[in-house]
Amino acid sequence: MPRTLRIAAAQMGPNQRADERSAILARMIALLDRAADDGAQLVVFPELAFTTFFPRWLLQPQDVDGYFEPAMPNPAVQALFDRAAERRVGFYVGYGELAGGRHFNTSITVGPDGAVLGKYRKIHLPGSVEPRAGDRFQQLEKRYFEYGDLGFPAFWGPKAWHEPVLGMLVCNDRRWPEAWRCYGLQGVELMLMGYNSAAYDPNGGTAENEAIRTFHSTLAVQANAYMNACWAVSVAKAGNEDGSGLIGGSCIVDPNGTVVAQATTLGDEVIVADCDLDACRQGKEKMFNFAAHRRPQYYGAIIDQVGATLPPKPAVSTEERRSA
Repeated sequence: MPRTLRIAAAQMGPNQRADERSAILARMIALLDRAADDGAQLVVFPELAFTTFFPRWLLQPQDVDGYFEPAMPNPAVQALFDRAAERRVGFYVGYGELAGGRHFNTSITVGPDGAVLGKYRKIHLPGSVEPRAGDRFQQLEKRYFEYGDLGFPAFWGPKAWHEPVLGMLVCNDRRWPEAWRCYGLQGVELMLMGYNSAAYDPNGGTAENEAIRTFHSTLAVQANAYMNACWAVSVAKAGNEDGSGLIGGSCIVDPNGTVVAQATTLGDEVIVADCDLDACRQGKEKMFNFAAHRRPQYYGAIIDQVGATLPPKPAVSTEERRSA
């Protein structure tokens, strides 16, 4: 019996600071309906889908908690859960989580019956705690979020989805192969992730622009999907948000690293693909058969080391060797 799951990437255009939550939620429900009308069983929304990307701003302490969800679901977002359950569609969504006074950049995956299947808290937080002097837009995730404390927990999807092994990442996590491999070692078949990535260098400078950052975003997903033999759905919040550009490029990638569907706009857009979960077997059983080919006894530095350590310099320089 084929294990085919029809998945939609629900890219969102910008959420402005002035936008009412009800208006944002109405857009998300419209995207979910559009995906369901096209036969999607699972809809993937972006990171921080219910708000603007608030870490670009230096906020007053009393304003911070307004960007976080005290529970999931809650009355402000319940309509999305209700519509998804009505349409028998599951979804992934990213949001700011307020948990016992702690703040996380979080995602959940919800099954077609409305039950939360898994939760993930972002681990690779970019940016800084303190703002850069003179810059209008910042990258202050380290100021507003704690590092995720749940690790990389894979989980099973429901029988209606042919019981795939699922994993979740959030934004910057998708650039770190260690995160993917932790899921790969749990047999992940489908990776879900949302992002809000700046269309400029968010850490200052002019070395990056929208084109190269979109390329890097897609490249990271293609390479890691291939190296872990899994499907991957990577979904943006895009466009001009509060005067700050966000890249698009939402994509669905197969276990060969091939882009099978990709967004073409910077606005609300739905792309859909039929994902054959058994297509993961080729890579998992051959090239990336971890049981047969991994050599973890040589990988210690990946666990024990943070910064790069240069190798020792040779006692004799290259120039001296050439002249000898």
